[in-house]
Amino acid sequence: MTTRINIDAGGTFTDCFTVHDGEAVSAKTPTTEHDMSECFFQGIRKCAGQLDVDLADLISDVDSIRYSTTTAMNRLIERKGPKLGLLTTAGVQDYPQIGRGPRWADGLTDSEQRNISDAKKPEYLVPDSRTKGIRERVDSEGNVLRPLDEAHAREQIRDLVDRGARAIVVNLLWSYEYPEHEQRIRELVREEYPPSYLGSIPVFLSSEVMPTKQEYERTNTTLLDAYLSELMQEHIADIKERLEAFGYEGDVQMLHNTGGMAESYKTTAVETFNGGPVAGLKGGEYLCDLLGYEKAVVTDMGGTSFDIGILTGGGVQSYEFEPIIDRWRVSGTMIESKSIGAGGGSIASVNDELGGRLEVGPESAGADPGPACYNRGGTKPTVTDADVVLGFIDPEKFYAGNQRLAVERAEDAIETHVADPAGMSVTEAARNIRRIADGNMGNTVRKETMLRGHDPREFILYSFGGAGPLHAASFSSYLDIDTVVTTPYSPVFCAMGSATMDTLHIYEQSRSMFLRESGGEPSYEIDYDVFNGVVDDLKAKGRRDIESEGYDPDDITYELELDMRFGGQIHVARVGSPRLEVHDESDVEAICDHFIDQYTERFSSYSVTPEHGITVENFALKARVDSEDIDLPTEPVGESVPDPARDGERDILWADADEYRSTPVFEYDEMRPGMTVEGPAVVDADYTTTAVPDGWTYHLDTYRNGILEQTSDGTTDQQPGGTQ
Repeated sequence: MTTRINIDAGGTFTDCFTVHDGEAVSAKTPTTEHDMSECFFQGIRKCAGQLDVDLADLISDVDSIRYSTTTAMNRLIERKGPKLGLLTTAGVQDYPQIGRGPRWADGLTDSEQRNISDAKKPEYLVPDSRTKGIRERVDSEGNVLRPLDEAHAREQIRDLVDRGARAIVVNLLWSYEYPEHEQRIRELVREEYPPSYLGSIPVFLSSEVMPTKQEYERTNTTLLDAYLSELMQEHIADIKERLEAFGYEGDVQMLHNTGGMAESYKTTAVETFNGGPVAGLKGGEYLCDLLGYEKAVVTDMGGTSFDIGILTGGGVQSYEFEPIIDRWRVSGTMIESKSIGAGGGSIASVNDELGGRLEVGPESAGADPGPACYNRGGTKPTVTDADVVLGFIDPEKFYAGNQRLAVERAEDAIETHVADPAGMSVTEAARNIRRIADGNMGNTVRKETMLRGHDPREFILYSFGGAGPLHAASFSSYLDIDTVVTTPYSPVFCAMGSATMDTLHIYEQSRSMFLRESGGEPSYEIDYDVFNGVVDDLKAKGRRDIESEGYDPDDITYELELDMRFGGQIHVARVGSPRLEVHDESDVEAICDHFIDQYTERFSSYSVTPEHGITVENFALKARVDSEDIDLPTEPVGESVPDPARDGERDILWADADEYRSTPVFEYDEMRPGMTVEGPAVVDADYTTTAVPDGWTYHLDTYRNGILEQTSDGTTDQQPGGTQ
């Protein structure tokens, strides 16, 4: 049987999902930012205990270890990377600082963009003093107009090192067409500072990291990769060293924001950005296939953030091709997801400048010190503090009973920072904190679905994350979504999602060519050898990388996507190509017809102008090896009466009640498929609580997924919990 260990290290908790001999278990542990390998192994150790397997035996028997982490991006936010030097073509060395017109808004929230007077361009990762121009020039077709001046290049390299550069990024004009000058500069750096020396300088070439058009985005992508690589290498090396001590001989597979994964030595640092939320989306895709849903909103409410993704047609359809990492617009293909500061640790405050308005987030208390109720020194009120005060969370059961929460500290924090300044009681303040957090999440989901042309009422909602099931029914009411699905692995769902992901590499190469000439009558005349040559080069890269990871090349499947546009238009649209290669006019016509159909479906027929010609600007090839499916355990469906899982009552202040109400409590571990709970009620699990409001029911399916369904608008005259 396959054994997989899947780790997702977030800002507050690190989650582990392990499949071993047909049994699936999960665990959560606080993220140890001082030593990320510690929380990595704490999670595995807990899973081994649940499986009743020795830790060393489990690790030595594992087939794959899959990992996503926010470590590198946290360091980017803190600006704790190495000093970089940038070499570019002489005469254009100012373009990274100038950027693009809307650069000032990249990475800012909507409210920050509206406050134009305070909006500023971010300080660039490389100052002017460490940005140097090299005498050389290549034209847009890859022809050398000015040979590389090697003597001048050596001078600039030495100057960068003298100014403190500890890694050098090389991004020359049109290097994706003619990479030889960049490659020669790397040789010059190695001649000046050989790898055998302690002062050796790593070199990052844009023609290797991202060989595509758009100088600004290509530069940012290569700079970020250089800025984050050293930290990621050290981080993964620490984990590998400890794994080897337990007998593990394989590599650590890193989750990519493209929706796949690869060995760490075949992964760039930029590809790890947002890997965890993307794994959650892929896990939702797996559940759509398993449960038969076509449209789903995937939400993940953790301790720090609230992540959202949209699935249509049973899978991921939305990608970003110029995503923003922190404040930098980069090149690449990334699954689209949205994140806002609305986690359990989101801090509530009163904004005096806006007339005493109560706000929740985006700042978070994180894991240390955490919410005030954690009793670790935190003094600011959070969403979790409000949930504790309102009675939704049992302070004795939090974190599987391993962490007792201090209710009085939560009350003090809310009273000091919210209730007294706003002139309300502690319970009223707590209820408003929860209401605002739910409103923020509901409105964000509504915007993400409707702006894409979808009706949220046609979707079901997946609710994941430790805090998700506690709030899901509340914020789904803002969307008129009446079905919410939670899983036994909701608190660790991003880790669980990684177990479903395939090995996937995406290779891109910019190359412009007309597929259809302008004019009334269609004319499809291209150089087939050039088109197929680009594809063959990308396939060779995929075959090389995937073979080196130990896979049979016969197991690789290739998918070609093309960035295409109509003549006279500036922006491109990416579409899947119905042909991997072209050999005659019918192949080219098929690609153009497919582009027209896809463009019409996305943007309407009014902007479709094939008579102006159709061009391809960029090739993107996906090389994939399918992962073996995981088999989630099932149980037979039985009786609907939930009384055997009843575990007393708890006083809870519900949104529609004037006072605390004695509410039935059910233990998730004691529930069986088929059992149905009628709200108001709560279902306690080790790492999460599901709130079942009035007018909702909750039952388990054969996979032990918790299904919340709205049966009415909610009334207060029914008996809470159990059967009527």
